Amino acid sequence: MAGRDESTEGESVLGTALTTRHIEAFGRKVTTTANVLMAPLSDPGAASHYQHAMNELHRGLQRPGIQQRVFSYAQASPTELVRSKFTSEIQHRALAFIPDDLLRSIPENDNVYSLFQGFKATLPEVDEEDEHRKTQRRHHTRGRKSIQEAPKEDNGPPSLAKLKKERDKLNHHLEMMGIRKNMCSSEIREIDNKISNLNNMRRIVLDRLSGLEEDELEVEHEILDLDNRLEDLQEELDDAATLANVATPPVEVDADADTSLSEAQTAADTFMSASIYEKIPSPKAKRHKLPRRKSMPIRHEHFEPGTSIQEIPAHNDMVTALDFDAPFGTMVTAALDDTVRVWDLNHGRCLGLLEGHRASVRCLQVEDNIVATGSIDASIRLWDLSKAEYPAQDNYISKPIEEEDGEGFETIAHENSDDQAPPPPSSSSMEDCPLFSLEAHVDEVTALHFRGDTLVSGSADKTLRQWDLVKGRCVQTLDVLWAAAQASATLSSNDGQWRTTGRLPDASADFVGAIQCFDAALACGTADGMVRLWDLRSGQVSRSLVGHTGPVTCLQFDDVHLVTGSLDRSIRIWDLRTGSIYDAFAFDNPITSMMFDTRRIVAAAGEDVAKVYDKTDGRHWDCGAGVNPAKEGKTASIVERVRIKDGFLVEGRRDGAVGVWTC
Repeated sequence: MAGRDESTEGESVLGTALTTRHIEAFGRKVTTTANVLMAPLSDPGAASHYQHAMNELHRGLQRPGIQQRVFSYAQASPTELVRSKFTSEIQHRALAFIPDDLLRSIPENDNVYSLFQGFKATLPEVDEEDEHRKTQRRHHTRGRKSIQEAPKEDNGPPSLAKLKKERDKLNHHLEMMGIRKNMCSSEIREIDNKISNLNNMRRIVLDRLSGLEEDELEVEHEILDLDNRLEDLQEELDDAATLANVATPPVEVDADADTSLSEAQTAADTFMSASIYEKIPSPKAKRHKLPRRKSMPIRHEHFEPGTSIQEIPAHNDMVTALDFDAPFGTMVTAALDDTVRVWDLNHGRCLGLLEGHRASVRCLQVEDNIVATGSIDASIRLWDLSKAEYPAQDNYISKPIEEEDGEGFETIAHENSDDQAPPPPSSSSMEDCPLFSLEAHVDEVTALHFRGDTLVSGSADKTLRQWDLVKGRCVQTLDVLWAAAQASATLSSNDGQWRTTGRLPDASADFVGAIQCFDAALACGTADGMVRLWDLRSGQVSRSLVGHTGPVTCLQFDDVHLVTGSLDRSIRIWDLRTGSIYDAFAFDNPITSMMFDTRRIVAAAGEDVAKVYDKTDGRHWDCGAGVNPAKEGKTASIVERVRIKDGFLVEGRRDGAVGVWTC
C-alpha cells in the first residue's frame, strides 16, 4: 500500500504543476547532498565522503580516453562544439529556417489546385484490372486464385455498378489531366520568365561589349595620333639636321676682290634656292595615315542572323561594285553616278572620293590598303589608302541603340539622311592615294582580281591580261576566242565552239563576267556559260566546266570547290578535283553577284533581299530590307551586289543605298 501510495503521489506530481511544498522538498534534498559532499574538513564523515568522491574523479581523469576527449574539447571552437553536438531542436530549426526576404516575397497563390492534387497528378495512374492481374501472377496455387477470382457481392445490378465505377474513373482521369495541363502551363510561364531574364542579361552584356569596342577604337585612334605626332617630330628633326649640314661658314670678303654686291646677292639666292628651299617639305606633304584596325570587332557575331547594323545612302544611282577589307573596316563603293567612294564602316561616314577615271567603275577589289578599280574607260587604276588624309569625325551621327526582335544594335545615320544624299567628303583627302594606271585594254574592264604582285583583268575586248604590279606593265595577254577555237580544233567537235545560249542573247551581259586567280591558276567565267581554268605559266586552258546555259556573272573558288553564278538563274558548285557538279541551286531571277565565306553562300538574285545558303545545316533564307518591308516603312530596292566576310554582309542596291547586316 505504501509503495502504491508513493507511486500515486509521484504520478500526481508529474501529472500536475509543481506546488510550493514540492519545491521546498527538492531544496532540502539539494542542501543535504551539498552538505555531505562539501562539509568542513573537521567533520571526519564528510571528509571521507569528499576524499572518496575526489579519488573517483582522479581515477577517471587518468584514463587515456578521457584525457584525449578533454584535450579535443579544449582545442575545438564553440562553433565546432555546437555543430558536433546537434540536438534535434537545433537541427530542426536550422533546416526549417526561411529568410525574411523570402517570406516578404511570397508569390500570390492563384492556382486553383492544391499542392496535394499536384503531387497526386504526378504519380503514374495504376489500372486496377492490371494490378489485379499482376496480383494473380504472384499466387501459385489454384486455391488462392479461386479465392482472388471470387466475385464480390454488389448491392445493385452488376451492370449499373460497373458503369458508375467507369464514370468515376473517367472523371478522376479528366481531373488529373486538368491538373497536369495547369502544371505544364505553369512550367511554360516559368521558362518564359527565365528566357526574358536571360535576354535582359544578354542585352546588358552586349551593351558592355559595345562600350568596350568603342573604347578600343578610341585607344587605337590615340595610338594613331601619337604615331602621327612622332612622325611629324621626326620630320622636323630631319629637317633641322638637313639645315645644319648645308649651312656653310661665313666667307671673308677680300678688299681687293673685284666682285660686285649684286653678283654676290644673286649667287646667295641661287645657292639657298637649290640647297635649302627644295629640301623643306611643303605642308601638303605631311599626310596622316588612314586608321587601320588592329583588333577586329566581334559584336556582330552575337546578333541574330538577319539583324540590320546600318544603312548608308552611298550613291545617287545603281551600285556597280563594292568591296571591304574586314568587318567594321574600310569599304569602297562604285556606282553609275561616276563616283568611287571610300567609307568607314565603323561610323558609316564617307572618307573621300577616288578621282581619276573618266567613266563609271565596273569592278573593284580591296585588299588591306590597296584598291584596284576597273572602269568603262578601259583603264585599271591602283590606289593606296594608307596615304589618305582622313577627315575629322564630324559628318556622321550615331543614333541611340534601338531594339529589333529583342536584340539591340547600333544604327548609323548621316546628317543629310533626310534627302538621301551622301555626305560631302573632303575634296583633298584622297589626292595622294593614286599609285599608277594600267592601260592596255581597248574596251571596258568588266572583271579583275589581284593577289600579291599579280593582277588579272578581263575586258569586253575578249581578252584577259596578266599584270606585274611591281613593274606596272602587262606581262601576258590571253585571247578567250582563240582558246575556244583551239579547244574546238582539238576535240573535233562543236563543244568547244563559241555557242549561244538557249534563250535570247542579253545585251547587258559582260563578255568576261568574273575572274579569280591564285598563283598560276586562273578561273574565268564568260558570256557563253563556260567556266575555263587557265594555267598562267603556259597560257593554256587546262579544263573547261560546261553546265550553265547563260552568261557567268560571278565565281569564287577555294581549295576544293568552285562556286559560279549565272544569268540562267542558277548557282552551281563544282568539284575541282573531278571537274563535275557537286551541287546546284535554282532561283527565280538571274544571279548578278555571289560570294561565300567559311559557312554561307550569299547571292544577289534580282530581288530586294540577299539569298543566303547555310552550308552547315543546308538552310536557305533571305536577308535584307525586303524581308519586312512594312516594318521598314518603305519599299526596298533590288539588291545588285553582295559581299560577305566572317558573317558580315554588305549589299549594294539599285537605288544607290548600301545595307550592312549580320549573316
